Amino acid sequence: MPNPLMYQQDHFVVLETNQPEQFLTTSELLEKLENILQQLKFEDLPPDVQKFKLLSEQAQYLIDTSCELDIGPGKYFQWYAVRLEK
Repeated sequence: MPNPLMYQQDHFVVLETNQPEQFLTTSELLEKLENILQQLKFEDLPPDVQKFKLLSEQAQYLIDTSCELDIGPGKYFQWYAVRLEK
């Protein structure tokens, strides 16, 4: 039986264009994604994200189902769940 710790997503490493890697909590990543989504045009969002109208719902959906967001040509925003404690 798998350990429930394997499915906890409390911390993420975030990779972003021209930025050093960052370690964020779930709430910090949610806030960062909301800020990024706010700057993007609604029609530029992936179709599955467009079905959510609230930024908070869009950001939570991305955290739950993806690990990257296309933010423009030559740019990237990626996040990966990490465990900081053993």
